[in-house]
Formats: sequence, C-alpha cells, structure tokens
Amino acid sequence: RKMDMRGQVLIGPLAEAHNHNLQTAWGWGQFADKYVDEGVFYAAMLCGDPASVAEVKPLVDAPAAPDVSFVTACITSSDGYPLAAVLPEPSPEAAAGQKQIVLVDSPEQATELWPSIKARGGQWVRIVLAHSERPDLRGRPETFGRLGLLPETASALTRLAHADGRRVVAHIETAADFEAALAAGVDAIAHLPGYANALDEAPERFAVSEAAAAQAARQRMAVITTTAATGLFNLDEAPLGALREVQRANLARLLAAGVPLLIGSDVFIGTARAELHSLDALGLDRATLLRLATQDTPRALFPGRRLGCFEPGCEASFLVLGGDPIADLTQVDMPMLRVKQGRLLTRLADVAASSSQASTSTADPPKKIAAKKKGGKAKAPAKGKSKTTSKAKRR
Repeated sequence: RKMDMRGQVLIGPLAEAHNHNLQTAWGWGQFADKYVDEGVFYAAMLCGDPASVAEVKPLVDAPAAPDVSFVTACITSSDGYPLAAVLPEPSPEAAAGQKQIVLVDSPEQATELWPSIKARGGQWVRIVLAHSERPDLRGRPETFGRLGLLPETASALTRLAHADGRRVVAHIETAADFEAALAAGVDAIAHLPGYANALDEAPERFAVSEAAAAQAARQRMAVITTTAATGLFNLDEAPLGALREVQRANLARLLAAGVPLLIGSDVFIGTARAELHSLDALGLDRATLLRLATQDTPRALFPGRRLGCFEPGCEASFLVLGGDPIADLTQVDMPMLRVKQGRLLTRLADVAASSSQASTSTADPPKKIAAKKKGGKAKAPAKGKSKTTSKAKRR
C-alpha cells in the first residue's frame, strides 16, 4: 500500500522512560489506549511486582499495544521510599510484611538476598537512594518510608546486578544521591535532581556539580528527566520557581557535559507527552527535545531494535503530523495517523475504511466506500496482503 503524505510531517513514535501506570492489569485497562492515542509506543514501568506484571505481559503482545519493558526487582531500605506511599499504614511491621518491594539494609544482606532478587526476573533492577547524605533522618517517624539505601549497599547491589548481566536504575532525590549513584556505577538515574523537594530543603541541595556531570558523561550514565512530576506536588509559586531554576541549570549542565538524557514523566495519569511539554517550558530546544523523545529514549529502552529511523531495515513505526513540531510543538498532540510495525492504528471507522485503499493521501478526506449497485455485484477486492512502502525488520 502507498500513502501520499505531501504536506505532512513524519516523526518517530514517542517513548516514556519512567512510569508505573501499565504495570498492573487495572492500570493497563485504564491507560494502554492512552499511550497509543498519544503516539507513545514505547514505555518502561519501573517498579512492578512479578505477579502483577505476569498478568500484563500477554497484553503487550497485541499488535496495537505499546511495547513495554518492566522492572520487577525494586529495592529500598527497611525505612525507605516508596513504603510511605504504598503502605496504607506505614510502619516497620507493615514494611516487613509486604512483598512488592525488597528491603535491604547492608552489603551483607544484599549478598544474602541476591538469589531471591534475581528470581524476580527482568533485565533491570531498581534501587532507591533518598537523602543518603542525611543519616540524621534515620529513626524519625516523620521520615519513615521516605529514605533509601546506604551508599555502600547501593554499590554492593549494583556490583551483584552487573555480575549477573542486569542493569541498574537508581531513584534519587538530591545531588548527593546523584553522586552516590554515580559512585555505585548505576546505568541510569530515574529522576533529574530537583524534580521534587519533599523535605523542603534548600534548592542548592539539588544542584548537580560540573564535576559530577562530567563523570556521568564519562560513565554514559543516563538521566531520566521527570520534570512533569514536579507539578504533582502543588508547590507555592516561590518554591516551585526555585525548583524550576535548579532543573533548568541541571539540564543545561548535563547536556553540555554530554550526559544521555531520556524522556520520562513519572505522571501516573499521563505519558511522555506531559514531559515533552514540561521540558519545552523549561527552554530545552525543540530539535533536541524531539530527538530525545523519538530516537534516544526508544533506543535506550529497546537497544536491540532499529527505532526512530526511516532507512531500510528500520521498524515501520511513525506518526504523521499536520505541521512542523519544531515550529509548533502542539502538533505532537494531534497525530493525524499512527503507524506501528506497518499497521495503521486507529479507532475511527472512516480512517479504517480508507486504509484498505491501494493509495491514500493524508491531505484528502477518506474516500467513501461505493454502494452496491442494484442487481449487480460488488467488485471483489484483490487477493493477497497489502504492502507498506518500507519493509520493517525487528532486530
């Protein structure tokens, strides 16, 4: 099949590097269609428990479903994040009884528990570092469930994961956590420092130093941005403005150093589209922004595949836009067509009908299907499957 796209703009599908809304069957039912509708074909869910993810994995195989990678080994301390968020009544007893998060409090315990962590499966392990430079916060009822691993425990877990061929993504809060993750040798950071300020700390605690940025670039440690999540905290104007300034400075410093950035929102009711607009508001230039969203992030999530390209051998997945997104980013919000692996994805009956035509122009309205003439027979369609203009290989 040929499609005439004169006057239209093609971009690769978007990718979401940090979310949690597709890691349960309930979440999949609520949000999977939203991903496809918004042109987000690739996603990473960063903290699912193995049983819940097992229910979702068969759904991912559907042709019109987003492609998703899952983290099923999420590790924090016995007083660490996200226990305060996931437990109805956070307490040490409740933490010990839950099964979603693995609790590790020392390098020795990391070695002891590694076989059970390994058994949870997945190619990635998520570890939590939160206010690791503040030992004074330990033992306080108000910070229970909001802290994280000791730096030496994070390092031990990273060594164990790498020895088993797994990669490590680290949740962090502060610039000190960023440096602890860097020292541990993790592969990716789940949040830009300064995405949140839960303990109302001074903004400079979140500022990444030039030395840390340079080291992150040398280690090729990726950073998932998650600046859209800042809007979830309902901050007053002054503290919100201070955090946004830290975010701008951190983004500029990381980009200047050559640190790989990945687009991820961590917005449970949203997708990468929210992060795209958040970064645009922070001043990231749109050519860079679109490259991160349509090339760098998909390829980081699925490194064995040829994504975000339009040469022979690339996967035939793309979005058709009505205008240039560099001039007007809202064009990304209104994809005219979505094509995944050569398959036109739509729930609109008229567009679905037009997809059976041998040649289609996106600039023209779909042709009406001819009515059957009285006393005559409708012409039978040609046998055989239609072909797209480029052949896709999945590698």
